[in-house]
Amino acid sequence: MTRQIVLDTETTGLRPEEGHRIIEIGAIEIIDRRFTNNDRHIYINPERPIDEGAFKVHGISAQFLSDKPVFATIAEEFLDYIQGAELIIHNAPFDLNFLDHEYRWLNRNHPAIKNICGIIDTLSMARKRHAGQRNSLDALCKRYEVNNTHRQLHGARLDALLLAEVFLRMTGGQNNLFDTSATSTKSFVTAPDRYAGTSKKDGQFNVIFATEEEQKEHEKYLEKMKKKGTCVWQMDDKN
Repeated sequence: MTRQIVLDTETTGLRPEEGHRIIEIGAIEIIDRRFTNNDRHIYINPERPIDEGAFKVHGISAQFLSDKPVFATIAEEFLDYIQGAELIIHNAPFDLNFLDHEYRWLNRNHPAIKNICGIIDTLSMARKRHAGQRNSLDALCKRYEVNNTHRQLHGARLDALLLAEVFLRMTGGQNNLFDTSATSTKSFVTAPDRYAGTSKKDGQFNVIFATEEEQKEHEKYLEKMKKKGTCVWQMDDKN
């Protein structure tokens, strides 16, 4: 079982070394490439002002956060939630730096998040795959055809959802053709008369059968291949 958590944060500014804090956490759980709905979305009272530049990015005000919990009250539960998982983060050093500072403000000897979780940095991954191109989250959404038209401002939960879709497409295409989970930004139509096997609940993939028309088209394609030489898909056990 591969447990992954797509993570994003919003903050009061750019540098925790200057006292800036986390104000929002969005975390989307994926197990074996399927959304589970075991997610986390947390607003946090930073107990300090929010930089004007940061406010323009995410639109979250200090007034809105004034009645939200401080980090210390959510720290233990959130750590239990992420521990041992593989964290998927766009520009991971930024978010990890903030998380490490938050936990070390509570416990000076707290281990770095990278020592208790696996880390995948999708920005680093995208730069290797698409060298010389823009690799922001918006650019990746456009490249992998993930609908982000509703993204007017940055938001930890929304950005984590979009990144989850992008990551699944970057690493092997659609996550699950039969998953209509509310966390997915795209729904897929099921065809119950065309698949058989085990159900979604037992964690196995269903088997999809080709229609008669699809089988005929497949045979035509194999015949074309055979004319160009030996077609291994049409060889019997004697050959």
